[in-house]
Amino acid sequence: MTREDMLARLIAQAATEGGELITLRAIVEEASELGAKRVLDRLGLSDARAQDDIDELRELLSAWRDAKASAWKAAVEWLVRGVLALLLVGIAVRLGVGEMLS
Repeated sequence: MTREDMLARLIAQAATEGGELITLRAIVEEASELGAKRVLDRLGLSDARAQDDIDELRELLSAWRDAKASAWKAAVEWLVRGVLALLLVGIAVRLGVGEMLS
């Protein structure tokens, strides 16, 4: 019996016998599992390789996040170095170090 058949039978049972709590819970459970299966089918994640694909995507996303964080850190470090270099040049000019070297 397929999930669709099971869901149809549970709905028919609820219609004839009334909505007992256990019947309603079974309907919700079957509908949820059927919906989840449809979503996985549409996404192409219902085959045996799906877990490997998801694991690989997670590794790729983790590597992307690490690379992005490293790039931001390097950009900030270079910015700080540039500001400090400009500050040192400004101090040297203010003190007249250029004239002392001539």
